[in-house]
Amino acid sequence: MKPFDYSLDYANLDLRAHPELYAVGRGEQGVLMVEPYKSEILPHWRFKTPEEALESSEKIHAMFLAYKAADDFIGMDMARKFLQMGFTRARRYANHKSGRKYAAAGGEKLPDRYDPVKAKSATIFKKKWDEARTDPDYLKMKRRHRERYEGTEP
Repeated sequence: MKPFDYSLDYANLDLRAHPELYAVGRGEQGVLMVEPYKSEILPHWRFKTPEEALESSEKIHAMFLAYKAADDFIGMDMARKFLQMGFTRARRYANHKSGRKYAAAGGEKLPDRYDPVKAKSATIFKKKWDEARTDPDYLKMKRRHRERYEGTEP
């Protein structure tokens, strides 16, 4: 697996035009960098309440399906990353009011504080993330992208 390349000038790079430069990476790597997808998806990303999370996750999943229909793997992967990030961020805020797991000064772990509202938001995003990451066409396209551009053998 080719690592995500943080050295590229993502602000001025259109990865729709240059798919050969995109590396899937791990987890959410590059989610807030890769254009034009960041600018297309980010305005719809919300998780503060379950209602916002439901609307947001459904919109982003619809974008995932639209990217799939356009045979745009990078768009699909970026939508998947935003769904994953909706889950992970909502979980973090469900456990820590400030969203920080560790104190800025000293780095000690902050006490957990359970927020059932954010936990519900996380559950909503998790369902859509699971749908995206297990989509058979997504998995085929991911394998194809890695074979073509990342040097991964079948």
